[in-house]
Amino acid sequence: MNDYTVVKTIIESRRTIKPPMMNGKQIPEEQVRELVSLANWAPTHGLTEPWRFVIYAGAQVQQFCQEHANLYQQHTSADKFKEDKYEKLLHMGDQASHIIVAIMHRGDLPAIPQLEEIAAASCAVQNILLGATALGIASYWGSGGMAYHPVMREFLALPPENLVLGILYLGYSDKQLHGRRNTPIEAKIDYIK
Repeated sequence: MNDYTVVKTIIESRRTIKPPMMNGKQIPEEQVRELVSLANWAPTHGLTEPWRFVIYAGAQVQQFCQEHANLYQQHTSADKFKEDKYEKLLHMGDQASHIIVAIMHRGDLPAIPQLEEIAAASCAVQNILLGATALGIASYWGSGGMAYHPVMREFLALPPENLVLGILYLGYSDKQLHGRRNTPIEAKIDYIK
C-alpha cells in the first residue's frame, strides 16, 4: 500500500461518532499527546500557528460537562431553556475518554485575515480527527450548547479576539459507521482548462 492509498483510506473512513456511541474505554495519554502534535503540522500563513487546545482527561471530562451544562442553564432565558438540552450537555462526556476544546488563537500579525487563522486552526482539528481515525479512536467535533457563545470564551479565560472552534470528544466505540456523500464531487466543481 502506498502513502496515497493510506491517506485516502483514513480520510474516507473518518466518521463522526457521537459521544453516546462511545464505550467508555480510556485512550492512553501518550496517544492523545501524539494526536495533538499532529495538529501542529497544519498549514499556517506567516507561521502564526493559531491553534490552541484545552484538554480534559479523567474526572475533568465530567467536570467540564457539568460546567458546560451550568453555563447553558445560567445564560439561557427561562422561555428558551430546555431541560433535555441541559441533560444532554451534562452527560455528553459520560462515555468519552477525553474532551479537547479547539481554539483559534489570533496571531500577532494583524495583516493576516481572521478567516485564514480560523481555516488554519480548523486544519489542525482535522489533523487530530484523521490521526484519531488511524489509531482506531472515535471522534466527534461538536459545536452545540455554549461552544460558540461568548460565555464559553469567558469560562476559558480567552481574550475577545480568540474563538472557540468546537469541542472534540474522543473515545472508543464498538460501532462501525459507513459514510456517504449526497452529491458527487463532479457536481461541486467547475473545472476550467
